[in-house]
Amino acid sequence: MKPILIVMTSHGDKAGHGPTGFYLSEVTHPLTEFLAADLPVAFASIDGGAPPVDGLDLEDAVNAQFWADPLFRAAIRSTQKLADVDPAAYSAIFFAGGHGAVWDFPGSQAVNGVTRAIWEQGGVVGAVCHGPAALTNVTLSDGSPLVRGRKVAAFTDAEEHAVGLESVVPFLLSMRLAELGAEMQPGPDWTDTTAVDGRLVTSQNPQSATSTGRKVAALLLAARAEDAKG
Repeated sequence: MKPILIVMTSHGDKAGHGPTGFYLSEVTHPLTEFLAADLPVAFASIDGGAPPVDGLDLEDAVNAQFWADPLFRAAIRSTQKLADVDPAAYSAIFFAGGHGAVWDFPGSQAVNGVTRAIWEQGGVVGAVCHGPAALTNVTLSDGSPLVRGRKVAAFTDAEEHAVGLESVVPFLLSMRLAELGAEMQPGPDWTDTTAVDGRLVTSQNPQSATSTGRKVAALLLAARAEDAKG
């Protein structure tokens, strides 16, 4: 099985309203599911190198375990630059959230190109919380948005208002995805809410990170079983 490419934001500032970056549990919790399923992983970020970290909650046992692991720490200090990635080498792409994603995922041509290639070669696309900001930029070879007509979950406008950042972020994520034709699947604030539409797996918030990883892993394991039959 080719690796899952976990992609993190390189943007570290909320427009002067404090630091941000990728949300740690939105990497570590899905990663736990991928490793439990014996699925290989690799890491990338928009700029490469060490992406900024947000949500450094070491009371979270999963975060604490990975944060104490020198191999994990070395891996996220030396991420590949997404533009340098060969999409053919990966079975899936998974976008972690954190508010930084809303700034640098949407304008990235690498996000568009790598995601489109993985999708069109039959791979899985996953994203959690603000990670679906990546999907506001992804068009298929026919020019249509990847999310058009597909069920999508993402950080809701209500949750953005709840954290008081609705006028800080460059756009409201769920609203933008809906404008692109996504069939949004919101759950109550801060509940585990994940949408699966074929090979697209998206989710609403950090509370959904484990479920998102588990569902991405399930799709890949099913594909591996089909390949074994063939």
